[in-house]
Amino acid sequence: MEHLTLDTFKAKVFNWEESKEWKFAGDKPCIIDFYADWCAPCKMVAPVLEELASDYEGKINIYKINTEEQQELASMFQVRSIPTILFVPMEGQPQASMGALPKQSFEQAISDILLP
Repeated sequence: MEHLTLDTFKAKVFNWEESKEWKFAGDKPCIIDFYADWCAPCKMVAPVLEELASDYEGKINIYKINTEEQQELASMFQVRSIPTILFVPMEGQPQASMGALPKQSFEQAISDILLP
């Protein structure tokens, strides 16, 4: 799992300065976890994401964005509650989910959205 900054987000996910239309820049579909260190539900999701990173290694990337440190990214995706999980397929628009999801829900979203 990798923590993204504004610059690494532009390189690995989407550079809105180059294109107004969504164009995913990654080489694998990804999950992006918008979180904060003080957020209890975010802490519940963290070990699930660690497991998923291991289970789907080489198939998807999992990124984390600290909303306290990366406020511009959080506002760009209109993150109003955390955790907000963004599922980003290779083609098509990202899909967001709010709240702490159980592992089974992540696996369902991975098979439906990221690896259909």
